[in-house]
Amino acid sequence: MEKRNLLFLVMALLFAFSGMARAESYRIGVEDVLHISVWGNPELTTQAPVKHDGMISIPLVGDVKALDLTPKELRAALEAEIGKYVKTPTVSVIVSAVNSRKVYVLGEGVAQRASSGEITLRRQTTLMQLLAQLGSLKEADLRNAYVIRNGQKMAADFYKLVAKGDSAQDIPLEPNDVIFIPEKPDQRIRVVGAVRTPGIIPYVEGMSALDAVLSAGGFTEFASQNGVVVIRKEENEVTTIEAKLKDVINSSDTGSNVLLKPGDLVNVRTGLF
Repeated sequence: MEKRNLLFLVMALLFAFSGMARAESYRIGVEDVLHISVWGNPELTTQAPVKHDGMISIPLVGDVKALDLTPKELRAALEAEIGKYVKTPTVSVIVSAVNSRKVYVLGEGVAQRASSGEITLRRQTTLMQLLAQLGSLKEADLRNAYVIRNGQKMAADFYKLVAKGDSAQDIPLEPNDVIFIPEKPDQRIRVVGAVRTPGIIPYVEGMSALDAVLSAGGFTEFASQNGVVVIRKEENEVTTIEAKLKDVINSSDTGSNVLLKPGDLVNVRTGLF
């Protein structure tokens, strides 16, 4: 039991020291709030927000630059400034609110979520932790999602991270990262025209134009079975593909049986042949 307690104490101390190290290495940013106190001089204690020019206002000395300094560096600067008025001051600098660590979440996969857009990171945050904040990713296209940092696309695979649990993809986020999460491609097929039950059917891997027509109840008596077209939109380009399904049915001409892609529209035209 004593060994277990000792081990717990050592782990707790290591965790505390690592937290202190992270706090000391933290670079102060715009909109952060700092708690400044001077030992023995309570009148100089203040909550100082970092203004957009990177300065903070301190009683007695006025404006002092805080932007991009660590708490330790700012403490030394404040002791030098306050030392002009107070003999050998002991200054404490604590980051009481982190508001400067912002990332930006974009894309139709999260467009309807209140947490999309600009997000402030209150602590060191990994990609997985951020995705957890966004809630359900049911409509997100994880295979084509990415992080941009300093104009470069990061090598983080969202699909492997979320679906496969690959922790190697769980990169720490940095301020000003842009996380782009597109919407899943439409996973449905629309069947219109001379079929018995026109409408929308779910896409299945390997589905053909004939499969889609049969799923929509088959041809009506007015259908032109060789007059079927598949309309496909990919990015900004729309293509029309002829599907001669009568030839497929009569002669097993599989070359005329167009394989579909998610989002395709199958139009069965009318005719007398």
